[in-house]
Amino acid sequence: MRQKIYFFDLLRCVAAIAVVVIHVLGPYREQLGSIANTDWAIAIGFNSASRWAVPVFIMITGALMLTDKREFVLDYYLKRRLGKVLVPFLVWSVFYAWLSGVSLSGFDGGLAWHTLLELPFHETYYHLGFFYYFIPLYFVIPFFRWAVQCADRTAVIAFTALWLGITTLFLFKIDGPWSQQLVLYSGYLLLGYCLFHYQWPARRWLIGLGIVMLVATAYSVISASFAADEYTVGRWLSYKTVNTALIAAMVFTLCQRYGEGLKGKAQQSIGFISRYSLGVYLLHPLFLWPVRAFDLYWGSPLLMIPLWTVVCGGLALASSYLLAKYKLTAWLVP
Repeated sequence: MRQKIYFFDLLRCVAAIAVVVIHVLGPYREQLGSIANTDWAIAIGFNSASRWAVPVFIMITGALMLTDKREFVLDYYLKRRLGKVLVPFLVWSVFYAWLSGVSLSGFDGGLAWHTLLELPFHETYYHLGFFYYFIPLYFVIPFFRWAVQCADRTAVIAFTALWLGITTLFLFKIDGPWSQQLVLYSGYLLLGYCLFHYQWPARRWLIGLGIVMLVATAYSVISASFAADEYTVGRWLSYKTVNTALIAAMVFTLCQRYGEGLKGKAQQSIGFISRYSLGVYLLHPLFLWPVRAFDLYWGSPLLMIPLWTVVCGGLALASSYLLAKYKLTAWLVP
């Protein structure tokens, strides 16, 4: 059995919170000109500073699964690894397809049914899009796992650096065969592995680069949007670009540095949130729905975003805990 590595708990905890932040602030994005420019810029600042959350979840998967030295057993992998994610995704997709038909004016069964029929091609609710690029990675992982165990440090790092170059090309819209979604997302598996196994890139470089990219991302989105008088992001808020990758790497290495030093109640609390982080991801839109439907954003985003993040995230956490207590429902929040 592997020794417990506590910084992964911290990573899952902060990533889950950041995902809730992204979805809480959603309505603000299209309100340029409708609310004060300062309030709008604050909301976009939150958005720009949270985009690393989804990549971090992929990096955790890469760090853990690519370093696994145990014998690869296909049946176990499909049932316990892939199935653990795939089955809850399908069930929650059906539930959220139904929810998509719910509005203040009643229930639109036709819309719900149409949304469900689109399940093979498109997420049934906004937060489930993550699984459409995360689940295919399970078919890449066995090959990456074999490759990193056969290759030396230099080769793995060189390949990861090449991938970072590809994400740079994608940011600046230099597209080609390398711009395939599977290529751009699978590199996060290697980045997580390199940070965990080799401590590469070095922390001292990542902190500086990450901060620069945070500022560049927020500035680029806010300034371009003000200039166009509409919300304009280019590719700066994409999960597949070098700025997001470097910010995610900075968060990873900071948690790696400080996560193992957590003790006592702090460690227990973070471990608790980490245990139910996927449940928080799956459930928080259910509690966010009335906030959006009734437009409960009555104050500055500096107050509203943290408030509804805590409320919706907290309710999702409590619900995940309750579901996990019973064998009949525990599989819904693995």
